[in-house]
Amino acid sequence: MTEDHVFTLTEAERERTGAVADALAEVEPRLVDDRSWLDACRGMSEELPERLRRRLRAFRHDPRADGMLLVRNLPSAPALAPTPTVQESVERAATPAAGTIALVSSQLGEVIAYRDEKSGALVQNVVPVAGREEQQSNAGSVPLELHVENAFHPYRPDMVALLCLRPDHDGGAGLRVASIRRAVALLPHDVRKVLGEERFRTEVPPSFGGPGGQAPPHPVLYGDFDDPDVRVDFHATHPEDEQAAEAMTVLRAALDTVTRAVYLRPGDLAIVDNRVTLHGRTHFTPRYDGEDRWLHRTFIHLDHRRSRALRADNGQVLS
Repeated sequence: MTEDHVFTLTEAERERTGAVADALAEVEPRLVDDRSWLDACRGMSEELPERLRRRLRAFRHDPRADGMLLVRNLPSAPALAPTPTVQESVERAATPAAGTIALVSSQLGEVIAYRDEKSGALVQNVVPVAGREEQQSNAGSVPLELHVENAFHPYRPDMVALLCLRPDHDGGAGLRVASIRRAVALLPHDVRKVLGEERFRTEVPPSFGGPGGQAPPHPVLYGDFDDPDVRVDFHATHPEDEQAAEAMTVLRAALDTVTRAVYLRPGDLAIVDNRVTLHGRTHFTPRYDGEDRWLHRTFIHLDHRRSRALRADNGQVLS
């Protein structure tokens, strides 16, 4: 991974971003999921520093080889509330931190959510939850398998944004990222061909109609043969036959070769292009003392119109 995936705000840009986020947090009714607040967020996102807006637009146009942009030195709260500890934790109140991730996300596309995931909240908390350490989910603390977010869904996010409010105690929780743009050259022609065929199924999680539910058969690689998009979750995607299984094994090895870990600190925002880059997480040990790892998360669609049939009243939440 090269350093061109990192964009660091100057102190003046950081102050400007903080001022916009603070002002947005005061917009009535001070609720992230309210339509009028979101309208204000879209407009106020144009007040972000010009250099940041230009870099975000460039990333939207071309996520480059890594398919990930790390924005550093965003404003962070001098004093934080205790890290949430409950399952399905979300941010409904329009805090400056929620405003920051919403503003940046709005410069890329439309912030969306899924009715069956975290109650359809647009800004979600990624925090460890006691008793769920072994889960392959944002509530767990064991290594999280590389995956495309909501790989089972026909309208999965185009991008996923993760804003660090608080790192884990030991600083060891790494965001793992692996770009198919870097891995595809490591795949033999015949393997790429198999991965491009509808010979794979991805389990639907319980909240979306599982367990046991499955999306229709789908390819793992699709689009341009030499610069494909990827659709796989190494915990939930299963091959339909032996040749497909072998191809998945080769793909996994190639992705492991190009996987890198990014260690987020307060004020770091990682934007992952969910079409070309998988993400996961390394192991960490939570203490459940109010000081555990805490990220905000948003999902972003670049083409809002394509999911219109699933969004009541042309809102942001897919049913």
